[in-house]
Amino acid sequence: MNRGILVAVIAAVVVLGGAAYFLHRPRPEPVEVSTPPAAAPRVVPKKVDPPAPVASAPAVAEPRKAAPKAAPVAPAAPAAPAAPTMASLTLETDVPGASVFIDRQFVGNTPLSLDKLEPGTKRIQVTATGFDSVQKSVELVAGPNAVTIRVKEVSLNAKTTVTHKHAMGSCEGTLIATLDGLRYDTTNKGDAFNLPYAQLETFVVDYLQKNLRVKQRGGKTWNFTDKNDNADTLFVFHRDVEAARKKLADGYARSQ
Repeated sequence: MNRGILVAVIAAVVVLGGAAYFLHRPRPEPVEVSTPPAAAPRVVPKKVDPPAPVASAPAVAEPRKAAPKAAPVAPAAPAAPAAPTMASLTLETDVPGASVFIDRQFVGNTPLSLDKLEPGTKRIQVTATGFDSVQKSVELVAGPNAVTIRVKEVSLNAKTTVTHKHAMGSCEGTLIATLDGLRYDTTNKGDAFNLPYAQLETFVVDYLQKNLRVKQRGGKTWNFTDKNDNADTLFVFHRDVEAARKKLADGYARSQ
């Protein structure tokens, strides 16, 4: 065979074989290729002039809050004062300017205030012009004391131990005088009596005879002597009773 033909045939076989292979070869899977997004255009900020300054209103100071008040502190309890040891006395009378004597010593005129007195029993005597003197025992205690003595009041509480002379014999007892009358207390019931002053017909003292005579109006008579045969006690008893009766007649008030 002609060598040229042979070469031509081989060349044709090769071409046909290549074409067949190309047509029948497995095709590769398509590959997606992501396209990157287009870059955003660059924005160049415009130059803006700063705003003109605006005058601001003057600042108003906020009111200052008052500091909270501290809770009050209770004051400490004061120490109890010492108990008084001396007495004070405020003395008044219903007759201003009356003279006052305490235990026989003149201390002033009413109204009167005294202090630094020793506690205890004091004998107070009050005298005023035109009135009888008044005596009163007062128990002063440590601390303040207030006393009122009424010169225009009348009081009577007198008593004396006596012996009643009978026609035959005698009996002993106590003769008592109050503003309501005379009373004789004795164990001899037949001689005892309680007479208002309106029922007295006789009430006299005989100092020399040391005798006090009492006679009931339209009734019995009693003759009293002092148990110790002392006329002075009978005289003082009679004097006090008559003075009280006169004050009652003059309108003096009874003491309370």
